[in-house]
Amino acid sequence: MPHPPTRTAVGIVGAGPAGLMLSHLLARAGIDSVVVDHRTRAEIEGTSRAGILEADSARLLSDSGASDRVYRDGRRHDGVELRFAGESHRVDFRALVGEGVWLYPQTDVFADLADARARDGGDVRFGVSGTQVVDLTAERPGILFTDAEGVAREVRCDILVGADGSRGVCRSAVPTAECTHFFREYPYAWFGVLVDAPPSARELVYAHSERGFALISQRTESVQRMYFQCDPDEDPAAWPDDRIWAELQARVSGVDGFSLEEGPVTDRSVLRFRSFVCEPMRYGNMLLAGDAAHTVPPTGAKGLNLALADVKLLAEALQTALTKHDRTALDAYGPRALRHVWRAQHFSYWMTTMLHRAPRTTDFDERRQLGELRAVVDSTAGSTYLAEAYTGWSEARSAGRCG
Repeated sequence: MPHPPTRTAVGIVGAGPAGLMLSHLLARAGIDSVVVDHRTRAEIEGTSRAGILEADSARLLSDSGASDRVYRDGRRHDGVELRFAGESHRVDFRALVGEGVWLYPQTDVFADLADARARDGGDVRFGVSGTQVVDLTAERPGILFTDAEGVAREVRCDILVGADGSRGVCRSAVPTAECTHFFREYPYAWFGVLVDAPPSARELVYAHSERGFALISQRTESVQRMYFQCDPDEDPAAWPDDRIWAELQARVSGVDGFSLEEGPVTDRSVLRFRSFVCEPMRYGNMLLAGDAAHTVPPTGAKGLNLALADVKLLAEALQTALTKHDRTALDAYGPRALRHVWRAQHFSYWMTTMLHRAPRTTDFDERRQLGELRAVVDSTAGSTYLAEAYTGWSEARSAGRCG
């Protein structure tokens, strides 16, 4: 016989950081939820993802009780290096805006949140299949799926949240006549590598060169993450270790003698990216959050931070809607989130186009980029904008400036 539907206040599709953080915040407010994901926990944890946490994102993890490791095991960065014309120029976040960021991999954020939901008895169902979202404009929308044991299941909820990423079922369930998609394709991708080597720099290095962009990041004292701009159709298998190191070294070389610490390449992949926003972020009784609603190029380190900012706002809106029976709070969620999203889109686009070499770049384009970079590092106002945007626009700081 079929199992009776599971009844819950909030059904969440997607058990990545956005979905798990939302479930965690709702539980703290006394609101029950069910989270489903087609991936197993091991599959999610096994996906190597970088992570730069804005100050507010780190505070959210810590203050909500989701993570006691972010400040202990994460690495605080109080600036970044912009490297161009063969020299490095440090932008001092702490001196400019009084904040820093935390180098803390997204896989660790996920593990902390998954542990917190397990600790608190959260209903999180990994490894499901055949997920469908139904009756989105009805009073009780639903999630249909087959669980990890092969049993057909149904979840009925008051509100459904799509946090299942850019290729998930939730965004595609919104009729095209009910939303507008804004997007920009980029003519380049990132070739990402994990290497067994000591750090080459104490903070991130964003490098502009005639050969294209490179990013030098860190992971641990013995494992580093690095990227260089490549063609979106580049084949990772065509790049042996010596070719990768020659390209990375060429992109960061300069008159100051800076070079990278080398070691075996343990992972290589090509990361395509684009800018995308779906408006509105609500359809009926389903709301979208994180990559299900928007994606950004990785240059500005905004993807994970936008997702966490979304669900913080969404948790507040859901608490008002469900405990005070005021559904107008759901109407306000999308516009509030999109204000932040579009600022992040601008910053990510600006960083990307300032640092990358586009196809058919002319000498004028090259000189203009160098002039733009020089304007950032030589101007307190320019450096402050980068520092403020990179560390995050918290609502508290924005209100303080406007008050």
